[in-house]
Amino acid sequence: MKFLALFFLFFASFVQAEMVDTFQFKNMEDRTRAVALAKSLRCPQCQNQNLVESNSPIAYDLRLEVYKMIDEGKSNEQIVEVITSRFGNFVLYKPPVQWKTALLWGLPLALVLFAFVLVWRYAKQREKIMPKTTALSNQQKQALADLLEKKQ
Repeated sequence: MKFLALFFLFFASFVQAEMVDTFQFKNMEDRTRAVALAKSLRCPQCQNQNLVESNSPIAYDLRLEVYKMIDEGKSNEQIVEVITSRFGNFVLYKPPVQWKTALLWGLPLALVLFAFVLVWRYAKQREKIMPKTTALSNQQKQALADLLEKKQ
């Protein structure tokens, strides 16, 4: 009996309580839309989790706010506009291309092009240094023959 109690106590230490959303929607389509929209928005506190996956209090509040706005009949664009006006484009997993985000969108491409140019230049320089032919010269052939003769 003591073993069973210790067994359950051991596993109880790993159990975590989670916040449960108990928001009631008018219909199933609104619920599906709300969850999909909350999954497409990043938690401002957790940074790499969406609003549905995050357990932070701010994610819970934003989730409820999204649910309420959907229940009020607002469109996804209106809801995203409200959230981004408060937290900026950071909450979007796919931020829009703007002058502010040009570096974010262009830097990976620029780095790949820069790396390609560096590799190309390195290959060209190495091509100039390395001999073009691998055939032995007459002098090298004679030296090789002498070595083989000595070994035998």
